[in-house]
Amino acid sequence: MSQNILKLFIEKGFLLDQEMFNFLNELGNEEIANEIIDKIASISKKKLITKTLVNENLEKIKPILFELNNEKKKLVEKFFVNISILVEVKKESIIDSKGILENKPLIKILSSPVLASQKLEVKDFVKHFRNRFLFIKSLLQQKPELENLISIDKIIGNSRNFSIIGIVTSKNLTKNKNVILEVEDLTDRTKLLITQNKPEIYEKTKEILLDDVIGFKCSGTKDFLYVNDFFYPDSFLTEKHKTENEIYSLFISDIHIGSKNFLETSFQNFINWLNGENCTEPQKQLLKKIKYIFVVGDTIDGVGVYPGQEKDLAIKDITQQYEKLADFYKQIPQHISIIHCAGQHDAVRVAEPQPPIGTDFGYALHQIPNLFLVSNPSLIEIESQNEKSGIKILMYHGASMHPIMGEIEELRLINGHHYPAKVVKHLLLRRHLAPSHGDMTYIPHAIDDPLLIKEVPDIITTADLHRTDIDNYHGIIIICNSCWQSITAFEEKVGNIPDPCKVPILNLKTREIKILDFTEPEGLEDNKEINCQQGKEVKNA
Repeated sequence: MSQNILKLFIEKGFLLDQEMFNFLNELGNEEIANEIIDKIASISKKKLITKTLVNENLEKIKPILFELNNEKKKLVEKFFVNISILVEVKKESIIDSKGILENKPLIKILSSPVLASQKLEVKDFVKHFRNRFLFIKSLLQQKPELENLISIDKIIGNSRNFSIIGIVTSKNLTKNKNVILEVEDLTDRTKLLITQNKPEIYEKTKEILLDDVIGFKCSGTKDFLYVNDFFYPDSFLTEKHKTENEIYSLFISDIHIGSKNFLETSFQNFINWLNGENCTEPQKQLLKKIKYIFVVGDTIDGVGVYPGQEKDLAIKDITQQYEKLADFYKQIPQHISIIHCAGQHDAVRVAEPQPPIGTDFGYALHQIPNLFLVSNPSLIEIESQNEKSGIKILMYHGASMHPIMGEIEELRLINGHHYPAKVVKHLLLRRHLAPSHGDMTYIPHAIDDPLLIKEVPDIITTADLHRTDIDNYHGIIIICNSCWQSITAFEEKVGNIPDPCKVPILNLKTREIKILDFTEPEGLEDNKEINCQQGKEVKNA
């Protein structure tokens, strides 16, 4: 193992000090060692990897350590104990004389993938899709509906009533409007026919996307199968986690600081409200119980995101955009933890998973003690204590949502931009945040697809479509976020009408959601509480 570790990092051009070499050798897994070094190097941008370097980049490297399993975590904790690296952020909350929570509440970053830049080859995509297929297959194998499950190469003669699991490689309509799918597994490929004679099943085919991994109940020969039914892996929350005490979390996104369309007055009203200004007495009591704000990307408008953007910018320097964002964040009370992931307009690569915002442009953000910068996507757990599970929040900005709306007929007909929660349901159904290759830019991963929904969250929160939408899917709370930007020329072109300045507030004890409205002029007067359905009460989620 020692010689292999040395050879591996010499080939990659890295130098290790003795402590790091011993640690990686003790891990006993070349793939994990390779991944850790790649990620540390991508964050620090240095080739000499030392224990001191890890210490200097501690806050940015913590999310990486959460991707290790329990045994590896213990080894990491043991190795780094002298420099106080913890694989979770854990501080006890203290109540001050005003009844406000101080210090950071308990937060665990369960997944915040950071992939190093690398030369990509066809084999990288093959491994990526193979790993995705195997994971989703393992979920589908647990479905009792898929009886007599076999691989495609085991289909013998003209068989009846068996099941296969395959990835969809093509989808076409015959002249009679029947659907022909081509699917493959790791053994072979075949064609499947879904006819209009089975209207319920035929209707479901309208939502099939390329690269979907689906379980099919079939009859026929290996060369041509008839589909009797089909199933997705789907997401189900078996236990709804809640907090014992009344605690609240807020959700925002798409602030677009730097844009001429940035609604600065409304956003400042929101910040002022967090500090108790223009609040009713009940609201002031509520403010003391807010512990978290989840910020789901596109906090700045960026520079050079699209051709001719400079004419739309009030701040044309990306560092200054982040500095202004930091000024807003500094006004947020210290007892509130801010968990912030990137979006397409942020100063990180567009390819997903997007890393946390770095110090190169976002140095001002790294000076804020109650701010946690994570990847897009990320899985965060809050309020877990002792052996009790906390509440898991999956953050995803949502680059894949636009192309999905164009491919699925149901979403296309209702103008899915107005109903983002319906789009999110399709992601949960597939257990993947970007199911079709080519719909958005991503980096393939040889070991694990970071866009898989491996663990079903209590909450999934998304952004990008600039509209608030709240829903529940098999026990999972869906929170799609508003924006702080007036309608842009692009939105007018695609027919998307934003719903700005709305802030969902979730009671973590009851799962009840309300929406705060900070639009002008009503938001300035009384920050009215509304909901997403014409003023009716929002039911518990």
